[in-house]
Amino acid sequence: MVNTEIVIIGGGLAGLTAGIHLSQNGISVTIVEKNEYPKHKVCGEYISNEVKPYLESLGIPIQNAHPTSITQLEFATLYGTSLHQKLPLGGFGISRYTLDYILYQKAIESGCNIIKSTVETCIFEEDQFIVTTQNQEKYLAKIVLGAFGKRANLDYYFHRSFIQKQSPWLAVKNHYNGDFPEDVVGLYHFKGGYCGVSKVENNQINICYITTYKDFKRYKNIADFQKAVLFKNQKLKQILENSSPIFDKPLTISQISFEKKEPVSDHVLMIGDTAGLIHPLCGNGMAMAIHSAKIASELSIDFLQNKKSRATLEQIYTETWNTNFKARLRMGRNLSAILEQPMLTLIVLQVIVFFPFIIKQIIKRTHGTPIS
Repeated sequence: MVNTEIVIIGGGLAGLTAGIHLSQNGISVTIVEKNEYPKHKVCGEYISNEVKPYLESLGIPIQNAHPTSITQLEFATLYGTSLHQKLPLGGFGISRYTLDYILYQKAIESGCNIIKSTVETCIFEEDQFIVTTQNQEKYLAKIVLGAFGKRANLDYYFHRSFIQKQSPWLAVKNHYNGDFPEDVVGLYHFKGGYCGVSKVENNQINICYITTYKDFKRYKNIADFQKAVLFKNQKLKQILENSSPIFDKPLTISQISFEKKEPVSDHVLMIGDTAGLIHPLCGNGMAMAIHSAKIASELSIDFLQNKKSRATLEQIYTETWNTNFKARLRMGRNLSAILEQPMLTLIVLQVIVFFPFIIKQIIKRTHGTPIS
């Protein structure tokens, strides 16, 4: 049995950020992650500047990767109408391959113990956790943070309600060589979904789209789907036809759920996508994951310093999570529901194009203020 103050299940964006924050405050942290670093992931790879001061306060050398600086939004519908909008805070483009590896290196430097494995069981008894990994290693911890992503076997283990429902959404991503403005994030509508396009480091273009499985399964493969569906948006067709893919095969992920999730399950504080997934159309999932790691880390430190009881910790975390993210997630679910109805999508998108202030309101309601 290995004693550690905190176990973090999952070493992605939220898990690594929390590990760095906690370790830098003298907390013993063990992160259990099933994948090797670095690794590409299906992700929009745009981060709002609202979390930039916080990342800088942790000494995370994001600028060493030379991320792009994104200040503009281009929004184009399937029907040829489009608009450009300045992003109030702006953001930066960086691949998960690079960002997660930077965070991994910083976590090691900060003192985190990172083990490659998966968690099989997480038992809470006598006010502490016993976490058992696939290779039967056991960790005794005072706090467990769940950062195991959008959907995992542990969701079944914790009997989380959302995991019982089938989700219609899947996502596809590839990196490309081609010509696209460095300061723009593009959102391009097609029937049944939308595609995000933005530059990341090394002059590469990240193209990531989300669609329903119902629409996708009508075609034999990804290439056929893109030509038959994505190419109907002329701007998106131009981008794809003038770009060459870098990956041998696109990355895909299915069963993406935007259903409500509990911020706390079986006394485990959930962070990042494990606590709630915002529709990518809102463009703020990565910033929310980082922000949630900050909230959980600060409250965990207070708990370990005997400033809060466990009941108070869980209550405040849930309340703080809801205050910061509940309305944003609701907006994301509403957008998701609209995209599943073609005629309603047409009406809403045309209204947005003719009344640009609506897109400003969507940005405002799905983004926060700078945190440090």
